[in-house]
Amino acid sequence: MRDSHRAPTLGRILEVTYAVPDLAAIEAAYTRWLGYRVTARGAVGEALARDWEAPALAGRAQLVLEPAAGESVALRFVAEPQAGGWQALTSFGWNVSEIVVEDVDTLAARLSGSPFRIIGGPAGLTRFPMIRAMQVVGPAGECLYFTQVGAGSGLDLARAQAPVGRVFIVVAGGSDVRRMFEAYAGFGNAVDPPVSTRVQVISQANGLPADTLHAHGLVKLGHGSLIELDEYPAAAMRRPEPAGGLPPGMAVVAFEVAGRVGSALLRGAAGERILLVGTNGAGGPA
Repeated sequence: MRDSHRAPTLGRILEVTYAVPDLAAIEAAYTRWLGYRVTARGAVGEALARDWEAPALAGRAQLVLEPAAGESVALRFVAEPQAGGWQALTSFGWNVSEIVVEDVDTLAARLSGSPFRIIGGPAGLTRFPMIRAMQVVGPAGECLYFTQVGAGSGLDLARAQAPVGRVFIVVAGGSDVRRMFEAYAGFGNAVDPPVSTRVQVISQANGLPADTLHAHGLVKLGHGSLIELDEYPAAAMRRPEPAGGLPPGMAVVAFEVAGRVGSALLRGAAGERILLVGTNGAGGPA
């Protein structure tokens, strides 16, 4: 049995890293249409490339973005010419960043004609109709869920601090959802075991009927955030990785872990790279 009093706990999401073919397209799309702001640009440092276990990316061009309100979850995009053509929801590993927003219907209207293609229009969740969400695919094939959290759900979820806020849920897909929980079993976080529901964007991406059921479960992080683990259909496949690099698309998620020193990388059952960043006594990075 897991001892939540002794096991380290995964804390807040710090950063989501993507390998993409065109940084200029990302910057134009996220700053103009989502109101994100550039907080850093330049080259990937050797230490960070080592942390990712991707030494070939040292010196590669990168771009870091954050929400307009200055919330602390960063999106880091690293130039990778071999990432062209990747489409989320069809291969194993990290696949979706879910972002909290103030008004999902207003955002949907704003994104008409933008580089963000809506694949699932705004709708209330079946179990929690006060939560409305839509799904889009961005300029590098990345999938984003935009979610408006209304009152009365009883769930501890983030609330938007800007029209488009921070990433508050990250989603990985793999061939066996129960096995995917193994990488997180050594932490003291509470979990919701898998249940099966319709997830139309997964079915659509993999050529399946809309009423196909997909198993998914949750790892609870606190800070209004979650990890969602999805079981992908047989049509999904392993994502190729350039030698010494990162897989195309959504590649690494960094989490705060209290009581650790420095950083360490775990790899989940679906190949997702889980970067653990230790915090000091004041709650900041060690």
